[in-house]
Amino acid sequence: MSWWALICAELKAIWANKAIAITVFGGVFFYAILYPLPYLNNVATEQQIVVIDRDNSSLSRQVIRHANASPQIEVVAQLASINDGQEYLTHGKALGLVVIPQGFRRDLMLGKDVTLATLGDANYFLVYSAIAQGMVSVGLDTAKQMQFKALLAKGQDPGSAELSLNAIKLNSVPAFNPSLGYMSYVVPAVLLLVLQQTLLIGSGILGASQWRSSGYWNQVSVAKLVTARIITFAVLYLVFASFYFGWCHYYYQLPVTGELINVVMLLMAFVLASSAAGVALSSCFSRTDMPTQIVLLISMPVLFASGLIWPTMLIPEPIVWLSQLIPAIPAMMAMAKVNQMGADWSMVFNLWLQLWGLFLLFSALAYVGVKQRLS
Repeated sequence: MSWWALICAELKAIWANKAIAITVFGGVFFYAILYPLPYLNNVATEQQIVVIDRDNSSLSRQVIRHANASPQIEVVAQLASINDGQEYLTHGKALGLVVIPQGFRRDLMLGKDVTLATLGDANYFLVYSAIAQGMVSVGLDTAKQMQFKALLAKGQDPGSAELSLNAIKLNSVPAFNPSLGYMSYVVPAVLLLVLQQTLLIGSGILGASQWRSSGYWNQVSVAKLVTARIITFAVLYLVFASFYFGWCHYYYQLPVTGELINVVMLLMAFVLASSAAGVALSSCFSRTDMPTQIVLLISMPVLFASGLIWPTMLIPEPIVWLSQLIPAIPAMMAMAKVNQMGADWSMVFNLWLQLWGLFLLFSALAYVGVKQRLS
């Protein structure tokens, strides 16, 4: 059987198997739409809260107006008691609750500490952080205004009073995530992980469905079969990777700062390493349902072990070292440096070599595993 005929047979086997076709073709396109969908707005804004105003003073009403003017929160109701506020939270009418204590204005005028109690739904960390950040800004602004009035009451002129309150001005510039959004931060890495996981599942199902039967895979040498299967999946996933890092990045306005040649070289090494890993992994399965279960089970641990979601210094060192055998780990780190942070090629060269090393390692394991299965 010629190389071309073998690769065509591989493509036909992939397309003819419904489980593989749905995973490889459907999974890649479904994830491109479904995963970024909740984060299209990028940052959480206008989170609905209720306020319990126990002070009912001019200052408390000013705090409520400032809170409602904040881009992070929206005051939907002013209630009489905390129990009423809890009812709003329970029925989903609001996501946060703020309590302005009695004597709020009086204590501030006397220079005493005052606490604005803020309660948010911490099940959704983006929502909770938006509510907390909004109320912190409102609290700091209110305190600054009270300090400004106190300085004026002591006879200080407005200019020097303003200068004393704003002696240091902070100019915060988000260097690698200008929108401070979740999508720009994690979606590019997740897209790489989706490519790897769907490839592993598809390759695993293909191998598991063939080892116990006869077909074209028995008519060629092991080396030729392994090479053709790696090439077939690599070509398919280079197309998918082009779709992810081309159209998807453009449509979702994800950061693209790396040079095209660097991105292509990284994707080439990543896809080949993942394809070899998929063929090697397929030799471990004899049931077609197992690849999906195993690969999906390790998806979240792989994402956390990458260091993009959770700091690697807080992950046990053996897990960090073991995770370096997964092609997506160095690929995610390298792609984040090149495509999101604009790193020079020399800064990711070692990660690129690591991907080629994984390709050679998994190619050898694939040869041994497939040879064992076919024998």
